[in-house]
Amino acid sequence: MNFKKILKALPLVACLGVAGVAHADALSDIKARGTLVCGTLGTSEPFSFQDPATRQVVGYEIDLCKEIADHLGVKLDVKMIAVAARIPELAGGRVDVVAANLGWSPDRAKQIDYSYQHYVSPQKILIRRDDADALKTNGDLAGKRVSAVSGSSSEAGAKRLIPDVTTVTFKDPPTAFMALQQKKVSGFVGSELMLLKFKQDAEQSPVKLEIIEDPLFVEPWGIGMAKGEDGLRTEVNKVLADLEASGKMQAIFERWFGPDTKFPTKRVFKVEEIKG
Repeated sequence: MNFKKILKALPLVACLGVAGVAHADALSDIKARGTLVCGTLGTSEPFSFQDPATRQVVGYEIDLCKEIADHLGVKLDVKMIAVAARIPELAGGRVDVVAANLGWSPDRAKQIDYSYQHYVSPQKILIRRDDADALKTNGDLAGKRVSAVSGSSSEAGAKRLIPDVTTVTFKDPPTAFMALQQKKVSGFVGSELMLLKFKQDAEQSPVKLEIIEDPLFVEPWGIGMAKGEDGLRTEVNKVLADLEASGKMQAIFERWFGPDTKFPTKRVFKVEEIKG
């Protein structure tokens, strides 16, 4: 036996082993593990939030994660994460997918892969009702302070689209909302439905609120996955496309946005590839 040849081959074998780990297939890992770990916010009704009665995290995006897990034949493990942690959690392999109000942007698309769009969100600005006469348009907030969730597309959009704006960021929507109520900022930038919920809640408080009618911008939302996980992305897209074709996507939408909900909204989008 030629031991010199064996010793020379060992580093190559070791490298191949490392490469195999580096290029692990997420879809195979999920099936072997028997669970799909879905990262979500848990603070954004009706997309993902804690049911007051059961304390379970429920919502529109949770239903979509359940559909994906069922399709793969595995259990669903919901992990609550912060907005700013969405991409790091994927990159670190601590979650398999992110369904957490994840708006598409060119910068994010360089870091992660997106599924087909499952929601399209108008991003708007919430203001105090007492300021409504002075703040009729998004441009009226030029040079002022607005709150947003740290790391959100709302923060980036405000910086990009409102001249000389100062963004004051917070770790979650409730604290960004509180800054508006406490008059630390002139506006709060976020998804229309989230702002609508805060506006409704504020009707019982001394500080009443309004939403500026014209969107600051409109963004498609998708389910995020680590770069290069084509097998997983194919299966996620298949689930979303089948839900659309069968009419079940509309039924899921009606469950959370129908006329008898807190967020009666007409569905004006369909599941399709995000066209950046």
